[in-house]
Order: sequence, then structure tokens, then C-alpha cells
Amino acid sequence: MTAFHRRALDTTVPDLTGRLAVVTGANSGLGFGLTGRLAEAGAEVVMAVRTREKGEDARTRLLEQHPAATLRLLDLDLASLDSVRAAAHSLLDEDRPIDLLINNAGIMAVPELERTEDGFELQFGSNHLGPFALTGHLLPALVRAEAPRVVSTSSLAANAGRWQWENLNAEQGYSAWGAYGLSKLANLSFARELQRRSDAHGWGLVSTAAHPGGTLTNLQTTGPRRGVAPSKRRQRLSARIMQTVEVGMLPSLYAATSPDAEPGGYYGPKGFLEVRGEPARARIPRAARDRAAEARLWAVSESLTGVRFVEQVPAV
Repeated sequence: MTAFHRRALDTTVPDLTGRLAVVTGANSGLGFGLTGRLAEAGAEVVMAVRTREKGEDARTRLLEQHPAATLRLLDLDLASLDSVRAAAHSLLDEDRPIDLLINNAGIMAVPELERTEDGFELQFGSNHLGPFALTGHLLPALVRAEAPRVVSTSSLAANAGRWQWENLNAEQGYSAWGAYGLSKLANLSFARELQRRSDAHGWGLVSTAAHPGGTLTNLQTTGPRRGVAPSKRRQRLSARIMQTVEVGMLPSLYAATSPDAEPGGYYGPKGFLEVRGEPARARIPRAARDRAAEARLWAVSESLTGVRFVEQVPAV
């Protein structure tokens, strides 16, 4: 068996002048940090956000840090396939190549069963089906870029994720963390299958995935606690255990910008159990190494969203 070497990776960002990047969930957490680093390197960044007011505030703060940045907002609700379609078409109407898509936005461990506008379980719908559809719609613009890249954001929760083919829509019962783990397993599996299909159809894009380990973001109040601010004691404990956004975003930054990022590669923190540390290659859980399952997920996702990638861009 080949040894799994996990050396720390260089996250120096190359010059991105003239590149167009789309970052979902760009108003906070990892997305906010990534947007700042991309803009600092010269990229024009489309900040895809669900709440316009929060997006405007984030854009203002980023421009204070990076006055020369080119940042603009795009309304996007990943829990609505109509919103995903409208957002994608507004970008396609610009008739420009898209160099980078970072599927970053997500929700975590929603305590009670909720559904998307289209009737899907909220986490599977928002975390996987929405990004799947967005990527498919944007494929014509991505393949026009010189070196297009798509980054999918997974989580350590993918390690506990299980394929629940008969219960993807939580019609046979709902577990907040089970649904979250499934959605994050789907993110990683989508990234890997996207790379295979790009290779097979000649799309020329690099698909990578990353997870932030234990990083302190606003998911704690948009997921298990649903808007309830954590206690000061919980905040202090989290700050001691978890790493900052500035560190936690580095695996995604590497996956998005490094010329050395491997097609189909997966990145996360280097430390114990991949919870903290410098970015390195991440271990791929067994369930995400099941090629038959990944192909099945792709077929199911196309059926549920109505987005078929090959129809967007014929093989070349």
C-alpha cells in the first residue's frame, strides 16, 4: 500500500489579474475571506449572496481593505432552482469566460426537517443540488476560460456521511447531522465525478474539493442553533479548539488558485484528525471512493435538478 504523505502546501496566490471568479456565500466566513484574497491578487469577484443587504455590507468592508478591488453582487438562493437558474443566466448573458467557481455556501445540521422551494430536504438541496445545478448552468462559460477551475467545499462531516439512496429527501425520517454528513459526502463525490466527466468529455476544467477542518464560522448560528448566538462560555471554548477563518480557508484557497493543485484533489488541514493546521492533502473517506455511488449520485442529481451537463456543452 502506498504511504499517504501529508506535507504542508504553499498557499501563495498567483497573479489573478483579468480572471473572473464566482464565490457563493461570499458575505461571511470562508467565502468572505476567500473573496478578499482573490481580489487582492487581482481577480474580479462576483459575490453570490442570498441576502442583498448582508452582501452590500460585506462588499463595503472588503473595499475598505482592498480599495482597488473589483467586486459585485449576484443574488443567489441555492434553496431555489429558479434562483440558481436566474443567477447563472445573468452571468451567461455577459458572454464572458468564468475562470473560477467556488461552491462555498452551505448550511449545517438544521435541527428540524425543512425543505427547499422545490421540495428537497433543505441541506441536501442547498448544499448539493443547488451547487450542482449552478455548476451545470455555468459550464458553457467555464469551458471558455483558459484554465477553468471548480472548487467544492466539503467538511469533516463527510467522513461520517452515508449514502441513503431511499431517503435522500428525508421522507423516511430525518437526522440533522445525518443529513449534513450526506450533503458533505455528496459535495466531495460531485467534485470527483466532475473531474472524471471533464476528462471524458474534453471540458478542460480542473475540479477540486477542500474542507476547513474545525473552523469558527457563522455556521454555528445558521445551523444547529438557527440564529441563536452562542453563549460567551461556548464562544471561548470554540475559540480555543477551532481555528480562525484566515487559517481555515487556506485549503480552499490552495484548491482554487495553486498551479500545483491536482485535478480531482482534496485538501484540508494537516494536523491531528485534519481539525487544525496548515493545508495539505486530505484523506478521502471510503464512501467517496465508490465510483458506482458517485456515478449514481450524478444521475440522481441530474434527474432532480433537470440540469444535464453534456447538454450544456457537447463533447469536443
